[in-house]
Amino acid sequence: MWPYLDKAVCARIRSMTEPIFAEYIGKFQIEAIEFDNLSLGTLPPEIHGLKVCETNENELVMEPAVRWAGNPNIVLVLKLLSFRITLQLVDLQIFAAPRITLKPLVPTLPCFAAVVVSLLEKPEVDFGMTILGGDIMAIPGLYQFVQKTIKKQVASLYHWPQTLEIPILDAATVAVKKPVGILHVKIVRAQKLLKKDILGTSDPYVKLFLTGESLPAKKTTIKKRNLNPEWNEKFKLIVKDPQSQVLHLQVYDWDKVGTHDHLGMQLVPLKTLTPYETTEFNLDLLKHTNIITDPQDKKKRGNIVVELTYAPFREESIKIDGPQDGYGRQESGFDRPSDSELFSGAGLLSVMVQGAEDVEGERHNNPYAVVLFRGETKKTKMIKRTRDPLWNEEFQFMLEEPPLNENIHIDVMSKRTGISFRSKVCNFLHSHCGILSVMLVSQTIFNVGIFGICGY
Repeated sequence: MWPYLDKAVCARIRSMTEPIFAEYIGKFQIEAIEFDNLSLGTLPPEIHGLKVCETNENELVMEPAVRWAGNPNIVLVLKLLSFRITLQLVDLQIFAAPRITLKPLVPTLPCFAAVVVSLLEKPEVDFGMTILGGDIMAIPGLYQFVQKTIKKQVASLYHWPQTLEIPILDAATVAVKKPVGILHVKIVRAQKLLKKDILGTSDPYVKLFLTGESLPAKKTTIKKRNLNPEWNEKFKLIVKDPQSQVLHLQVYDWDKVGTHDHLGMQLVPLKTLTPYETTEFNLDLLKHTNIITDPQDKKKRGNIVVELTYAPFREESIKIDGPQDGYGRQESGFDRPSDSELFSGAGLLSVMVQGAEDVEGERHNNPYAVVLFRGETKKTKMIKRTRDPLWNEEFQFMLEEPPLNENIHIDVMSKRTGISFRSKVCNFLHSHCGILSVMLVSQTIFNVGIFGICGY
């Protein structure tokens, strides 16, 4: 592997030094600076020990001790007036303690998206340099000056917390977009729906979801025997990319037995919405979206009325210079909400439940965690027969107001398999029978960085 790594590192050295050399061309009568030879040699670095660090993040951190006594062939040519001056690097030795982080870990080979390298301490570098056949490092004081300069320059670039990041996978392959806003959806009513039941009626309900989400679709209530149902039901959907995501509206006829009949559907691209502005849509229901090639889709299926409001989070709303409807038009009469209006708007609290340790219980250890916040309950999956469960599940709570001086209540429970008996293993707020790891992934749109999360 070393020959290939040698070429890759040398190519990076050339790309990094070219702009530096360019700054000196034309100064001090310098006509050109270039590498005549650039190779790290045939002797690879050696690793003398490796420390792997534990972390709760989605990454792998390693700290090797690296020693390299190489035989590089690095020759730099300096053209000064009509002279050609050759500098050669010889007898290179490096002792370094880098920190190598592979992150984020992803389910795509090679299972990490980037390599991040930094130095925990200044490296020890020893080398010789010849110019016109003579060792210039023998000049009194020059060796110490060069050593000090190299350490200072390397430290300024890569000494922790400075890092060198080397991307491995394409960003589009591993990108996990964070929520940027909330879509408020009000399903108002539908009219003149198709008759699917024997008695000449239908039992309609609406399923709605955003593209690019793996969450289950939300549903309205079922309106029995009604071709013109009134719902007036409100929903909130998390938005990650308003420029590409599309709202799907699917209307079904509920059946007690068998599959539910499809009454019609419609799509609303989020890019057609103006932030903070409520828009009512009266949409004709379609059989599917391919209305051009399918003449059967001209059949009247009724219509659905919805009200949509896209509310971007504060950091996203700052980026908005003006409202656009997605087709290049811009309205001049739009007033951006004040800070007080933004502060009272919707927000999102994301909580990652990682795991628990030493959960109490002697007979049935099938633990799961219950997260309670503002009356809303989220539950992790159950892990069978363990006292040290690892869940790594993320839950999101949509907020209307900032969570000032509030707590998140967390319980670890155990469920005996096969029967409905449920026993409480520990109460996270009052007992110390185990450790439940909770990590705040993101905060609400309000600039509230501290939450009263109950912990240990």
